[in-house]
Amino acid sequence: MDIRKVKKLIELLDESGIAEIEITEGEESVRISRYSQSAPIAPVAAPIAVAAPVAAAPTEAAPAALDPEDDGFLITAPMVGTFYAASSPGAAPYVQVGDRVNEGDTLCIIEAMKMMNQIESDVSGVVKSIRVQNGEPVEYGQTLIVIDQRQSD
Repeated sequence: MDIRKVKKLIELLDESGIAEIEITEGEESVRISRYSQSAPIAPVAAPIAVAAPVAAAPTEAAPAALDPEDDGFLITAPMVGTFYAASSPGAAPYVQVGDRVNEGDTLCIIEAMKMMNQIESDVSGVVKSIRVQNGEPVEYGQTLIVIDQRQSD
């Protein structure tokens, strides 16, 4: 495997926050990890360290829990990437607030590592709010769209 490709993979790992990546090209394979293979305790300790900031999150989430926008089904980002509301810059967005959607309808695209990933609705209902602007970076688990299922008939 070309050393430039390996360097590019390392850069992608740093930019994305992914812990580990493995690429196989023909008979060649490379695995790049943030954690040492000789210290299996490090990956186990990392989630425990993350638990402390999560405990602080409910204080931030408490006001959001009162937000009427949360009254619905939350479509969250399944990956880190860039949110796109339409298939191309000049195209109409897949959905807008007030649109009726069915289970399986495409709601948006998240670009991750030059791959366009269509995000589909898990439920039928009406789009209540869109929480992300076109072209904005998104984090794993971030709420993208809220769908009101009560209006699904």
